[in-house]
Amino acid sequence: MNVFKSLFHLSQHTNLSSSLLKDLKKVSKTTKPSPPLSLYDQRFVSMIREKTALHNRNNVTRTKAYLDFFKFNPDIHWAFLAHLVSRNAGWTMTDLKGEYLPHLLTPEQQQSFFSFLERGNWLIFQDAYPQLLLYKESVLRKRPLFHLLPSLHVSSFMKVIWEDFWQNKNSEVLTASLIINEQHYIESRVIQTDHFKKSVFQTLAFQLQDVLNTNTLLFPMIEGDTVTLTGEAAHHFLYVKERIELGKRLYTRLFSNERNLNAIINWATLHPHTGSRKDYWSHLFNSVKEGKPLEKRIIKDCLLQKGPRIYSPSLTAWSDVTHKSPDRSDWYTNSNIIDLLNLPSPDLSGNVQKIHCHSLTLLEKINGFPT
Repeated sequence: MNVFKSLFHLSQHTNLSSSLLKDLKKVSKTTKPSPPLSLYDQRFVSMIREKTALHNRNNVTRTKAYLDFFKFNPDIHWAFLAHLVSRNAGWTMTDLKGEYLPHLLTPEQQQSFFSFLERGNWLIFQDAYPQLLLYKESVLRKRPLFHLLPSLHVSSFMKVIWEDFWQNKNSEVLTASLIINEQHYIESRVIQTDHFKKSVFQTLAFQLQDVLNTNTLLFPMIEGDTVTLTGEAAHHFLYVKERIELGKRLYTRLFSNERNLNAIINWATLHPHTGSRKDYWSHLFNSVKEGKPLEKRIIKDCLLQKGPRIYSPSLTAWSDVTHKSPDRSDWYTNSNIIDLLNLPSPDLSGNVQKIHCHSLTLLEKINGFPT
């Protein structure tokens, strides 16, 4: 599937219309109650909520829903970026039950880390997917339905952005806006909560991620007969601005090179998400345990030379979670964040595959398996 209509030209300053800037500044200072909905609109909003809940069961169903949407709506770049980032969240979830981390984390820590990842993944989907469905229905009806966004508890910021996108079809502005929106959305609901600060962020295991470079966001792509990795290592996760800048860098990396983008789309289409790292490198990972306990494994440059493959279970290692409803307040109260809409120039430097392979080597040594 080739979604490239034209080569993705990016500059330091995204093309923002004066009317968009004016509307964003205006809405940040005013809060209007949602007008009453017609019976038809009430039913439609209920249908969106039901569809969202159906696909928000777990990381696998969310990740698939993003890709399915993107296939038919390739102008919504964010949906494919979200699909790939959600895949990475799933791999991190199953790592907690995989080859290495059970030796480094207590069962309670494993559960806390999973709860953090699952809550964030769930929250973003329940906020973003209704927006995608509303856009899809707007296209079908050939008229904008974004007046319904407040009834779905979507930020006033995104209502302005979607209305602008309907007129101008600027995928870059929409993607940057959704990145900003979702990271601010989880900031107060996940990152700043006392529970996750204590059970996750203040733990040594979380802080070791930077040392071991285990928090890498990987975008697999098919090159000939092999699957190679692009992406970036994530650092300073606790700062909302850093997460937004990371998201924008990942976006420009993903969509600035037509050949790489199509190679990544090709891989994603051919490999349904299971949560196991076997999805991208079956030569190195397997979703079932192999070999004997403490059997020697030799890995060189991410190639298995001796011993069993690394255990990387599917998401069935974790049970589905029933979530509490989130706080419904609107995060958008300060128009200063408009500056964050500017996208960086594409940077395809770095070798995340080498970083990933080095991290696996370190984990092998820490767990007492000499490589």
